Amino acid sequence: MMEKIILVGKYAPDFEIPGTDGEVHHFASYLEKYKAIAVVFMSNKCPHVNAYLERLKQIQNDFSNQDFMMIGINSNDAKQVPEDNFELMKTFAQEKNLNFPYLRDTTEDVARSFKATNTPEVFLINQDWTIVYQGQIDDNSQNPDQVKNAYLRDNIKALLAGEDITIKSTDGMGCEIKLRPRN
Repeated sequence: MMEKIILVGKYAPDFEIPGTDGEVHHFASYLEKYKAIAVVFMSNKCPHVNAYLERLKQIQNDFSNQDFMMIGINSNDAKQVPEDNFELMKTFAQEKNLNFPYLRDTTEDVARSFKATNTPEVFLINQDWTIVYQGQIDDNSQNPDQVKNAYLRDNIKALLAGEDITIKSTDGMGCEIKLRPRN
């Protein structure tokens, strides 16, 4: 496994990729509208992602009227992980009633630019394009009732309130993102 590269304090990369809604999503247009954006690398198959889906939807719901947007991105190579092909992503988004955009990173450039290594992995970005948090959603993927640190939720609150973010990064966990090998 590669050493984790922390991008907190760095600029978030721009991207323009297709979503399961049939639209092309340009990251810059989100930054024009929202004070806080969470980019979540996810997949259809990863049990950790599935354990977090309801919490992610609840976070989007709770902050949607406060200048916040969540964006899910799937960068897995569909040859290595057939369950993550674009058509099955569309089915997944519909069956799971996702309330945030779910985008397909077919070139894998977005995952590589963010240095994302696993699913779910979150990058919280402010309106100045700066990554202010990178890591886990919270500290208990399997039992939502036993969460002691709601990293993403707490950091969204702090960012929207103009307060300092105290925990800027956490170690990754979950399933490894399966990218095509590069020559």
